[in-house]
Amino acid sequence: MAKVAFSLVLPERELVTTDADMVVVPGSEGDFGVLPGHIPMITTVRPGVIELHDDGKVTARYIVAGGFAEVTPERCTVLAEEAQPLADVTADQLAARVRQAEEAVEDATAPAAKANAEQAVTVARELQRAQAYYAGR
Repeated sequence: MAKVAFSLVLPERELVTTDADMVVVPGSEGDFGVLPGHIPMITTVRPGVIELHDDGKVTARYIVAGGFAEVTPERCTVLAEEAQPLADVTADQLAARVRQAEEAVEDATAPAAKANAEQAVTVARELQRAQAYYAGR
């Protein structure tokens, strides 16, 4: 069976490069699956979880804070702001991230700083929701 080449790239390094039967990406317009032969596209990635599928089951999950995805008929490359294996993330870590982001909103005085802090709260809450959803799976 044909495979899709998948790369998850962070600003400082490549996190993973592998082949999969299918990749599911949290796109800004909704989750989308990438199979071999997918039409070319570039889209934004929202905070959520990327899933790699092989032989009809999920073989890996990566939590991402956002970024961009480039898809070709042979490959899916995600350029992520930050990402890590979902198994390495705990509910406590994400709860602390939400608290820190909320404190940054309260402490911000300049409009730009407040907007950045509010965006950090949104990302932290989305990551928290994603982790909670997959925790029981």
